[in-house]
Amino acid sequence: MTQDITGLLPGYNCGECGYQQCRDYGAALLGGGAKLASCPHLGTEKFAANIPRIQQVLDASKTATTESQVIIGVIDGLVADFMIAPLPGEPSCREDLHPFDPEVRPATGEHVRYRPLGCPITHFARVLDAKRGILTVHLVGPVHRLGGDDMAFEDIGICMVTAFDGIVSKGRVPDVGQTVKFLPEHCMMQKVHSGVVVHSEGSRVRIEGIDLKVW
Repeated sequence: MTQDITGLLPGYNCGECGYQQCRDYGAALLGGGAKLASCPHLGTEKFAANIPRIQQVLDASKTATTESQVIIGVIDGLVADFMIAPLPGEPSCREDLHPFDPEVRPATGEHVRYRPLGCPITHFARVLDAKRGILTVHLVGPVHRLGGDDMAFEDIGICMVTAFDGIVSKGRVPDVGQTVKFLPEHCMMQKVHSGVVVHSEGSRVRIEGIDLKVW
């Protein structure tokens, strides 16, 4: 689309718009970093007819970008606000778990098997931290074979997933306090979750009050 816009610009490469070449200016228009009024030559009789044509290209680009950002859950067909991915260098989003069995006390570094409340799929995870009855984990797969046939694990039963921590990889970055619909990249069912954003910094978010129902 940059070529479409560049072909409609004066082509003088005068730099009066703030960019060295009309091509750079066209790319900035598409990216939202420049305005049509920045080019003094577009307002002249010779090029004025190109303004509505350029605007059509910009509108088409905006529509295409919006459509490409639509995130839909596979199992439920619901539209999510964003997709959440692992923190850099980590295998999955971090999840906080609350085991319903008060006797389970896995140690950091150990692997556990559990089923999230409301989810039919058994999960396997590695414990990153364990404090005050809450386990922070990384998923290692829906089946223990992903960790090897000889991987030892503790079965901790049904757990409530209380939080997700990760990076927004697609969609809008939410504000703190918002109730959101999101799709974890590693979710085997591709099911839209909901929760409340308690931390948002750059593209990193923490979501608590997790529910498989969408509020």
